[in-house]
Amino acid sequence: MSHQHFKIYKPYGYLSQFVYNQNTRKNKKLLGELGAFPEGTMSIGRLDEDSEGLLLLTTDGKMSETVRSSKVEKEYYVQVDGLVTPEAIKSLQQGVEIGINGKKYLTKPCKVKSLDQIPQFPERAKKIRDERHGPTSWVSVTLTEGKFRQVKKMTAAVGFPTLRLVRYRIANEFLAEMIPGETHEVEGFEL
Repeated sequence: MSHQHFKIYKPYGYLSQFVYNQNTRKNKKLLGELGAFPEGTMSIGRLDEDSEGLLLLTTDGKMSETVRSSKVEKEYYVQVDGLVTPEAIKSLQQGVEIGINGKKYLTKPCKVKSLDQIPQFPERAKKIRDERHGPTSWVSVTLTEGKFRQVKKMTAAVGFPTLRLVRYRIANEFLAEMIPGETHEVEGFEL
C-alpha cells in the first residue's frame, strides 16, 4: 500500500485534527476544511488552535512516529512581548523550568536566537496588537521535544510572553512561501 504525505500551512484558529469529539463549542475549524485528504490521514504532531505554520500530514503511522521523535528538529518563529534580552536567550538555550501536567519540567537545551529581521508572514486573521502596547521582538526556537504549549511556556518563563507562534521548519521541510490554508501533496518528507 502506498502512503500519501502532505505539507500544510495551518492557519490561526484551526485545530490540528480532522474530528472534534468534544461536546462543548462545536463550531471548531478542522483540517478537513482545508482540502480533500484520503481516509486515514493524520497530522504529525500538533499546533495549538492559536498557533500557525507548518504541519505535516500522512497516512503512514511509522512516518508519523519518526517525525515526532527527538531526532527531528522543529523550528518556531516566535513574536514575543518586549525586546528580548541576551540573558533571556541564554536561559532558553540552557533550558528553563516550566509546568507540564502540574509538575515542574526542565526543558532540554535547545537552539535559540534573536531574529534581526521581522519574518514576512501573511497577516494573521486575528490582529496581534499594535505598537501602543509597547515593542515586540522575534526569536527562533529550535526544539527536538514537544511538550504541551512548550514554546509559549518557555518564553513566558523568561519574562517574554508569546504573542504569535509560527512553526517554520520540521527537519528539512520549510514553510517557505506558503500561505495560511495552503496544502501540497509531497512524495515524502526530507528528514
